[in-house]
Amino acid sequence: MVDVDSFVPEAIDEIGDEIGDANAVIALSGGVDSSVAAALAYEAVGEQLTPVYVDTGLMRKGETDQIRETFDYMESLRIVDAKDRFLSKLSGVTDPEAKRAVIGEQFIREFEREAKSADADYLVQGTIYPDRIESEGGIKSHHNVGGLPDVVDFDGIVEPVRDLYKDEVREVARHLDLDELVAERMPFPGPGLAVRVIGEVTEEKLDVAREACHVVEDELEEYDPWQALAAVIGKATGVKGDNRVHGWVVSVRSVDSRDGMTARAQEIDWETLQRIQSRITGANENVARVVYDVTHKPPATIEYE
Repeated sequence: MVDVDSFVPEAIDEIGDEIGDANAVIALSGGVDSSVAAALAYEAVGEQLTPVYVDTGLMRKGETDQIRETFDYMESLRIVDAKDRFLSKLSGVTDPEAKRAVIGEQFIREFEREAKSADADYLVQGTIYPDRIESEGGIKSHHNVGGLPDVVDFDGIVEPVRDLYKDEVREVARHLDLDELVAERMPFPGPGLAVRVIGEVTEEKLDVAREACHVVEDELEEYDPWQALAAVIGKATGVKGDNRVHGWVVSVRSVDSRDGMTARAQEIDWETLQRIQSRITGANENVARVVYDVTHKPPATIEYE
């Protein structure tokens, strides 16, 4: 486990040494990794840092409002509405790695644009150790590691928590007195809901996944999962009223883990699962059925793509 008393001042010094007198932008997502990276970088370089939250259209329900509330103390916070650009780039893309590459490149292009406006030479990211291991090992690329384009218009990319596991990042968040909602928030993938939609990313699928994920997180809070989510995995026949429908299949997943490298599917009681399926199918007439994923990691990954 990380020694936060020594890690925090060392990380702040390292960020300050790397950025120097230059300006930087920090990629905010609302999750604990980027929030800790932002807090460390803000402590290191203050107003030289411009926090940027890119609303990709792939984020969870209420994320943009949450970002505004959590980081309102950073006066230079910028919120970029990039939904149309991301969905346009993702149109027709079905391969999981291709989707990650598209998202990674578009992220960089958005931050290059914001960096130019802020006269910034450095990009700060919340990359953590499992991100690097999975990307370097070929398991799956992450938008901020293996998903980066070959040519990046920054003097440097600063990753203050790159050697930490998720539970260690949470320890740092608590040490920094970050809001409990941030410090204890369950992980959310960098590519967002795009990896919770099998195949092409469409607004309809995203709407289903976003609402379903909200229901799952709400209903499973008492189980204290490492991560709980819902994914749109295909279509199947169903019945709504007296009509046959060919609607979406939503898979619910809830796992326990220490660091995300391995995970075990949680045992959820039948009453809770039935309440989840009722809320998800009731919220969207185009959802035909809900299933529960009992697969551990390995052999599965936690996310679907």
